[in-house]
Amino acid sequence: MSQRNICVEQYLETPIEKQQIELVERKGIGHPDSIADGLAEAVSRALCKEYIDKCGVILHHNTDETQIAAGHSIPKFGGGQVVHPIYILLVGRATKQFGDIDIAADTISLKTARNYLKNTIPNLDLESDVVLDCKLGRGSSDLSDVFGRDGYVPMANDTSFGVGHAPFSELENIVYNTERSLIEDLKKKKGLNAIGEDIKVMGLRNGEDITLTICCGMVDKYVDDIGAYVSYKEQLEDYVKDLAPKYTNRTVNVHINTADDIENESVFLTVTGTSAEMGDDGSVGRGNRSNGLITPNRPMSMEATSGKNPINHIGKIYNLMSTQIARQIASELDGIDDVYVKLLSQIGHPIDEPLVASVQISVKDGVKFDSMRKEAEGIVDEWLSSTKKITDMVSKGELDTF
Repeated sequence: MSQRNICVEQYLETPIEKQQIELVERKGIGHPDSIADGLAEAVSRALCKEYIDKCGVILHHNTDETQIAAGHSIPKFGGGQVVHPIYILLVGRATKQFGDIDIAADTISLKTARNYLKNTIPNLDLESDVVLDCKLGRGSSDLSDVFGRDGYVPMANDTSFGVGHAPFSELENIVYNTERSLIEDLKKKKGLNAIGEDIKVMGLRNGEDITLTICCGMVDKYVDDIGAYVSYKEQLEDYVKDLAPKYTNRTVNVHINTADDIENESVFLTVTGTSAEMGDDGSVGRGNRSNGLITPNRPMSMEATSGKNPINHIGKIYNLMSTQIARQIASELDGIDDVYVKLLSQIGHPIDEPLVASVQISVKDGVKFDSMRKEAEGIVDEWLSSTKKITDMVSKGELDTF
């Protein structure tokens, strides 16, 4: 019989919305760290598909060490140039042979990386602005048979933990959706092409006042002069101010590219839309956590999630699962302020039997905690009894990792 080791307790600290100071950050999809995360996860998913197609099971791999070395560019109004390309190294391990079946892991990884960059950073010239390299070591296929065995629960690859929380606070929601809306709505749907993909949103809530500091690299070929640049900044500011009331009734102050020196025309201008073209390196795991945010007011794991195999790598499975558990508890149980979930593994033990599955619930005034303990335990037990669900969701691209 499985030992779930589930502990559900009342969380007695001040709920996040009632704390005086809250900080939240999101690095957008074009930030060098996010590019590294995105490439690592895209390659992992492509390998999962190839393994399933050719072998019927997902084989051992980890692609979570992708590195980006910044290039050098000379942006200018109307269009500049990249004079030294960005260097991207896809590195990790992948199973390249299964019995008598050969798997072209390196070729698949390079093709996937090119497609990801093409779709994510459209102003990046793949012929001249970037050098893609692949150094995937050979992964062990020893575990491949047990990975695919019906009813088999993989053993944890490490003694590690995953952390999740729910629901998002107002500040968390506005920070996450500001970056997403600027790209998906203002840029793609409304055609403001000057917006680059390298957007970082830093949110501060001080009591009832929210300040959003947004760094957004503009794409130089769409910006004719300093006047146009200022106009685009104003459009961004107005857009975010109009967006904010969807997520909060608090006062929201918006600041765009605060390091700009307009008088001397020293502004955040890029050729490609990402600062990786000029001085900013990137690494997997240095950016957003698996819920898409960096939240210093909340418990967090420092594990990189992107690129890790979705079979038995705790750094991926437990971080994603803990977030799903927290969200389900918060949505299905009434009277909750905050939910925190922490899952701790022991190396070599089944991943459905954590050393502890800790759930801490902060309830609203007047709500009885004991009435929700059993329901919360049931939700945790359900997720732990179906760990393969996380594997399937990840391999199909149904869960974001950054």
